[in-house]
Amino acid sequence: LFVKFFAAKGPVFCSGHDLKELSNEDDVKHHSQVFELCAEIMTLIQKLPVPVIAKVNGLATAAGCQLVASCDIAVASEKSQFATPGVNIGLFCSTPAVALGRSLPRKVALEMLFTGEPLSAHEALMHGLVSKVVPEDKLEEETMKISQKICESSKSVLALGKATFYRQIAQDLDTAYKITTKVMVDNLTLRDGQEGIEAFVQKRKPVWSH
Repeated sequence: LFVKFFAAKGPVFCSGHDLKELSNEDDVKHHSQVFELCAEIMTLIQKLPVPVIAKVNGLATAAGCQLVASCDIAVASEKSQFATPGVNIGLFCSTPAVALGRSLPRKVALEMLFTGEPLSAHEALMHGLVSKVVPEDKLEEETMKISQKICESSKSVLALGKATFYRQIAQDLDTAYKITTKVMVDNLTLRDGQEGIEAFVQKRKPVWSH
């Protein structure tokens, strides 16, 4: 499989930063490094040429919630919850807000950020923070089912598609169509692009070069 995963064992998927790293004993330079590294990881997820799936079985808070929002796909168990509770301890979740504000409707994201109250797994699904919610005992099976389906496609085509999706989503409509029109043409020049079309016409399974 060429899909990447984020997963955890135990009742917490990810609780975010270690607050001991953010005490007054450390200087501003150290604090900057902590948040810059976190931002680098979150942006790297979208720059990776393979799909990244969050497999969530538990609580995801603050930067942990940001991590879920940053992944390409997120599958959650029914017991999972998602929150940005920084406001309650005097540290507003401003960096998680970047990912949340791009995944959720603005008013939902702001309610989470202003109150710190968690979303249930089904609320997260309804608002688009996660892709799918399943019973806990089906989480591994469903996550692997999605990843195996993805891996039936060409790795090179997926890489091109993922990069293009994130590039165009930040643009206005006309620019987005200009970008994607060119990419569709580029896609046809790929070996796997031609193989897929030929296989479809010939009614056979494609043999990807990846």
